[in-house]
Amino acid sequence: MARDHYEVLGVGRDAGAEEIQAAYRRLARANHPDVNRDPAAEDRFKEINDAYHVLSDPSSRRRYDRFGDDHRRVPEDWEERVSRAGSRGGSGATRDGGFSGFGDAGVAGAGFTDVGGAGVDIEDLLGGLFGRGRGGATVGGADQEAELPLTVEEAYHGGRREMQLSGTSGPRTYTVTIPPGVVDGQRIRLAGEGGRGLGGGAAGDLYLVVRILPDERYRLVGRDIVVGLPVSPWEAALGATVPVTTPGGEVTVTVPPGSSTGRTLRLRGEGMPGRRGVRGDLVAELGVHVPARLTERERELFSELAQVSTFDPRREPTRPGTHGARRRKAATS
Repeated sequence: MARDHYEVLGVGRDAGAEEIQAAYRRLARANHPDVNRDPAAEDRFKEINDAYHVLSDPSSRRRYDRFGDDHRRVPEDWEERVSRAGSRGGSGATRDGGFSGFGDAGVAGAGFTDVGGAGVDIEDLLGGLFGRGRGGATVGGADQEAELPLTVEEAYHGGRREMQLSGTSGPRTYTVTIPPGVVDGQRIRLAGEGGRGLGGGAAGDLYLVVRILPDERYRLVGRDIVVGLPVSPWEAALGATVPVTTPGGEVTVTVPPGSSTGRTLRLRGEGMPGRRGVRGDLVAELGVHVPARLTERERELFSELAQVSTFDPRREPTRPGTHGARRRKAATS
C-alpha cells in the first residue's frame, strides 16, 4: 500500500492549499534527481509529485480523503450522483459511508453514504464504473492532470524524459516529449493516457502541467531569463566585456562604463525558445562586488582613489531601476 499522501508531504489533514504547495516546493527541490544524487531521491520525488497532484486539487483531495487509495477509481461527479440517486430513493443504503471491496470487474458488496435514508443501488449508480455498463452504453474516459516538475535547463532544452505516476494498479511509466522552451503552467497532452472509458468507450487524455522548479541562478519572467551578473568595481566604473552563464551556454555582455548595482542589460533573443522561432530575452542584472580581503597594493590604490575622487554616491541622483530589495537580491545572487 502506498504511503499516505499527507505523510509524504509532512502536512496535517487540515492543511490549507498554501501549506501544501509550500511543502511540495520544498520537498520537490530537495529531492529532484538533478539536485539530489541520492539513489533513493528519484523515488521520493515521484512520490512527492503524486501526493501533491492529488492534494492540490480540491475534487481529487475530497475523493482521496473519503476513499483512500481507491480514489482514482471513483468518478469526479460521485457526489452529484449520490445526490441524484438519493432523490430517487432505493434500497440497501448503509450509513457507514464509502466504497469497499473494489475489483476490476465492478464493485462488490459496496456500501454507500447515507443520503437522507434513501437506499442506493451502487451498480445502477456507477453504471459499471470498473468495466461493466448498463444497457450497452458507451462512455468516454475522463481527462486527467498531473504535474510535471522541470528545472529551468530541462524546460529550456526540452527533449524526451520518463516520469512515473502512481495508479490503482501500481506505478505507470510514461515517456514524455517536452518541447523546448515550455513555461510554467503549460500543458503537455498524452492522448489516450487518461481515465478508462466505459462499455468500450475511448480512454481520456492525460495532461501534464509544467511546473518550473525554483532556481538560485535563473528567474523566468514569461520567456525572459533573468540572471544576476556580479562585476568588480573597476569593471563597473571603466566598462568591460564579461561572460554570463545561461541555460543555453556561455554568452558575453558588454558592461557600459559607469554602471551601478541594479542596472539591467538585455540580450535580445537569448532567452527561452518559443514557438515559430520567437525567443525571449536574457536580462542580466548587475551587482557590484568588492574584494572581501585586500592586498597591500589594492589597499594603497583604493586609498589613493578615495583621496583624489570627488564622487559621492549619496549625492548622486537615483537612476530608475537601481533600487529595490528584489532587484538587488537578484543581481547579487
